[in-house]
Amino acid sequence: MRVGGARQTLRVTEATTQTTTPATAAGGRLGLVQGVALYVAAVLGTGLLVLPGLTAQVAGPASVLAVVAVIVLVIPLAATFATLSARYPDPGGVAGYVRRALGDTAARATGYWFYFGTVAGFPVLALLGGEYICAIAGIDRAAVPLLGLAIVVPPFLINLLGVRIAGWVQFGLTGLLIGIVVFVVTAAFPAIDAARFEPFLPHGWAGVGTAISLFVWAFSGWEVGTHISGEFRDPRRIIPIATAIALVITGVAYLLLQVVTVGVLGAAAGAGPVALLTLADAVAPGIGPSAVGAVAGIVVLGVLNAYLAAFGKLGASLAVHGDLPRALAPGAEAGGVPRRALLVTFAMALSYFGLAVLMGGDMQPFILVHTGNMVAIYTAGMIAALVLLPRRTVGWWTALAAAVLSVGLLLLAGLSLVPVGVLALAAVAVTAWRRARARRSRPTA
Repeated sequence: MRVGGARQTLRVTEATTQTTTPATAAGGRLGLVQGVALYVAAVLGTGLLVLPGLTAQVAGPASVLAVVAVIVLVIPLAATFATLSARYPDPGGVAGYVRRALGDTAARATGYWFYFGTVAGFPVLALLGGEYICAIAGIDRAAVPLLGLAIVVPPFLINLLGVRIAGWVQFGLTGLLIGIVVFVVTAAFPAIDAARFEPFLPHGWAGVGTAISLFVWAFSGWEVGTHISGEFRDPRRIIPIATAIALVITGVAYLLLQVVTVGVLGAAAGAGPVALLTLADAVAPGIGPSAVGAVAGIVVLGVLNAYLAAFGKLGASLAVHGDLPRALAPGAEAGGVPRRALLVTFAMALSYFGLAVLMGGDMQPFILVHTGNMVAIYTAGMIAALVLLPRRTVGWWTALAAAVLSVGLLLLAGLSLVPVGVLALAAVAVTAWRRARARRSRPTA
């Protein structure tokens, strides 16, 4: 039995080595431009469509301060993920780092949080995109589910062709997104009225705090790059540069949009359901709403495309380590296409989507499930970073700052952590089952 155990350990070690080999040795294909596009799409997501108005409603002109505060707060989180990705290219992403630092059970729970938990965000993206299309095109809202389904399918087909194709598609989508944001901001700047920034704190500092909590959700997405770190040609060089560029682009985009939203719409910024649509119509009647419709489509497709690359690699990596059925393992290696894991993700996304439709399109429960799992992933990842990174280095200090922030967000998550607890129990149950099976396989005296 010792020989068999040694062989099994060797197989797991070989599989781990295979999935964590740097892309430079395994034929990674993503370059700096594609990396920046994927990061920008993951972070500059659907928050672009709804948050400028929501935060202006709760904080007034001081919502601009909330954007600045979150940009500063998110820097250590993004920097820590970039450091881990550059040092340890691993398709398991955060789960891979947790495995190195905290062991298999913690890694399994982290992987389950992402693979089974955050996928609850897919119907939110799909239905939000469908709502925008119906609102702008004047289509009856009964068509929202069909339009949402039509939005979900193309990114899956693109990712089945491989991350390199998905990366170039993402480059095109992100370029269009940035172009439209520049158009809206440029058209709106001449219409800014300084009087609309008074009073600056109509809801006090409590309103600024609420706006900060909303914008923290907007700036999530940095964990996506950890799963495809092995697909970069030179992770140690490209990932930190891509992260820095994406930080600047996303931060400037959110800040400028917030300034023009407040400066042009003032107190009316949060009155309508879609502030960006109101802003576009105010500064460019006729053309503006069409531009916002294009933004909605690009944002939803871009976010889905970026996240799917991560889901596929994570599912295959979990299968390699025995946390999911071994049949899903193909494609975990750098340059591989995890088609089976992607198909399972597609099935889960459709299941969540069908449940959302049956619930009348209520997106709040799915947002809570998604955000609860994301906060848990961030907390586990930052704790792992504190273990893995050399103490008292710049990377370690940024990880410490991000860990404090993540724990704070975890304490605020409340009931949205219930699905997190269920998935954690499932990970513990798998560990217990595997140990029981190992005991039964031992030879008796």
